[in-house]
Amino acid sequence: MLEKITQTFGDIVRTIGGKASISEKNIDEAVDRIKMALLEADVNLRVVRRFVNATVEEAKGEKVLRAVSPGQQFVKIIHDRMVALLGDTRQDLALKGPDTVSVILLLGLQGSGKTTTAAKLGLHLKNKGRRVLLAACDLVRPAAVEQLAVLGAQIGVPVHRGDGKDPLATARDAIARARKEQFDTVIVDTTGRMQVDEPMMAELVRMRDLVKPDESLLVADAMTGQAAVDIAKTFDERVGLSGVILSKFDSDARGGAALSLKSMTGKPIKFVGVSERPEGLEPFHPERVASRILGMGDVVSLVEKAQEAYDEKEAAELERKLADESFTLQDYLDQIRKVRKMGSLKSLVDMMPGLAGQVSDEQFEAQDMKHEEAILLSMTKKERANHLIIGPTRRSRVARGSGTSVAEVARLLKKFEKSRLMMKKAVKNKKMAEKLMGGAR
Repeated sequence: MLEKITQTFGDIVRTIGGKASISEKNIDEAVDRIKMALLEADVNLRVVRRFVNATVEEAKGEKVLRAVSPGQQFVKIIHDRMVALLGDTRQDLALKGPDTVSVILLLGLQGSGKTTTAAKLGLHLKNKGRRVLLAACDLVRPAAVEQLAVLGAQIGVPVHRGDGKDPLATARDAIARARKEQFDTVIVDTTGRMQVDEPMMAELVRMRDLVKPDESLLVADAMTGQAAVDIAKTFDERVGLSGVILSKFDSDARGGAALSLKSMTGKPIKFVGVSERPEGLEPFHPERVASRILGMGDVVSLVEKAQEAYDEKEAAELERKLADESFTLQDYLDQIRKVRKMGSLKSLVDMMPGLAGQVSDEQFEAQDMKHEEAILLSMTKKERANHLIIGPTRRSRVARGSGTSVAEVARLLKKFEKSRLMMKKAVKNKKMAEKLMGGAR
């Protein structure tokens, strides 16, 4: 995500960040590059001017030019300006306690990913311990109700469908059902159109007045850039918004919407869609996104993803298997699935300091985990438990079953053995370090 702007800003940070001394000329050159990067990212012109003027004003003061590490001081100014541009701090949902029904109204145009986002948000809140009911009130788009019903079944969140004729009645009945059956959150998936029109806005105003939402969130397509900002302004003027969810954020290479929305509308980005999976919704943290744009990575988010995929007991068991060489191909398959659950390899690498925007999608094609998973699934349980029995005949069968070649099967087995050896050494070194540290105390 945001690959183009991340690459440019990463280059600027690396160029000026290590300088022992900088001049006004250095600052002017860097600011010119920043200005071009923001404009190419489809950031609103007024936002670019504000950003550049504030950066220049602060950077040319004595605080930077006479600082001990002026290059790093300048980078900090860029980072702070970027955080302010994105919204300063994380804005969470303002929902009532568990004894009262909270209503979230989702708004947006057709094609923005509103229905999918409703399910993602439902799963997110369910995982936070809330009892969620989805209300299928988009009765204009064909199959929207059915789509929400399928997604609801997939994530284990009930969907209120109504009679399929009156969206207002459906919403009213969903809230009544929530009170009766002790749900504490209702997410209303509203009608969308291909473009903003008066009938849609009039219906949404009536819906707002009926359900009195605690949150009115616009689902906007991140890839539409400035169009997303204009749409947000229109919805806010007519219906009123409390925040924005940017869908398809993982596909947004430029970042115009993310970098313009808060400044132009005053409304915070509360979540971003980062994949098609039900789990693919992340809270929006301005400081973390700013760090990623500047090529500094996002270690906090990476650790949080790892903690979601692994618990302490699993980590300890994995460490034991690596130490005593009982780590099998079945364990390897389990790890592949856990890493995939954390997100794409590309998104994980982009969270690592210094690597954001530096690795292209093409460089991951040869390491596609889906191929490895197919090979492993074509093996028997016995073969996954003991890779040493996989001779030429078995390799041919596995290759046929997985739609790969014998060479690819052999390469996976070689990679597995090499990985197992490296991980065993890492565990051994860790234990040795812990022993030395214990002795030092």
